[in-house]
Amino acid sequence: MKISCSLKKMWLLFLLFAFVLSIAPSTAHAGKIDDILKTGTIRIGVGLTGPPSGGRDASGNPIGYDPDVARLVGEALGVDVEFVEVTGQNRIPMLLSDKIDIILCTMTGNTERAKTMNFSIPYLRAGVKILVRKDSSVKDITDLDDPSKKASVGRGTTGELLMKKLAPKAELLYSEEVTSQVLMVKQRKADAALEDSILIDYIASRDDELLSLPKQYTSDPLCIGVAKGDLDFVRWLDMFVSNFISSGQQSELYKKWWGVEYTGDFVTPW
Repeated sequence: MKISCSLKKMWLLFLLFAFVLSIAPSTAHAGKIDDILKTGTIRIGVGLTGPPSGGRDASGNPIGYDPDVARLVGEALGVDVEFVEVTGQNRIPMLLSDKIDIILCTMTGNTERAKTMNFSIPYLRAGVKILVRKDSSVKDITDLDDPSKKASVGRGTTGELLMKKLAPKAELLYSEEVTSQVLMVKQRKADAALEDSILIDYIASRDDELLSLPKQYTSDPLCIGVAKGDLDFVRWLDMFVSNFISSGQQSELYKKWWGVEYTGDFVTPW
């Protein structure tokens, strides 16, 4: 059976059109912000076991510095906030599996994590400090570099990495909850606990048995974590953080939750 010339042309045009569609970038999906605006909700992963960064009130509602920042993100977008509790161990997998839209959980932005995810500019800076009992002989992280010493850390945290680098002989006791880490120190099950300075300072200031050692071992940028593939969303978050700093909201929230003025530098990148 012979195919007419006009039919051949139509068939060739169809194949050409299909080929163009297959190689052209899709514009149907505009990005995460459009998805959030369409649903009217942003799912934010927060830690709720380490006040004042994040905790729960008597009714079980999220409270703390990070939940307050999360609410401001929702307010800036004009959407509701769905809080999803995360831990240091599961927060990145939950982000990468699209169970949350962003991580807002005192998370340190670093080059290793940036291989699999994106970060906003820092909304706060902190560093690892050591919590001990006031009668402890531990005065520095090097004092923990002994097989008889035990340090409580969160798995996958900067504190764990620091111990492996500076005190590799010590035994590490893992806990996902700061309250559990503190209890280990108070009960002498651990010689020290390593956590963010903002948590250590807060805990030690409220417990007569505990001491926050003065040295801060890192200066870490605490950033909002985002899945790769949507730089427009990252840029929006950068602008949100910049306004959060320059408006004075960052300083106000720190004073609200820690009860003291922030001693570091509030930096406005833009």
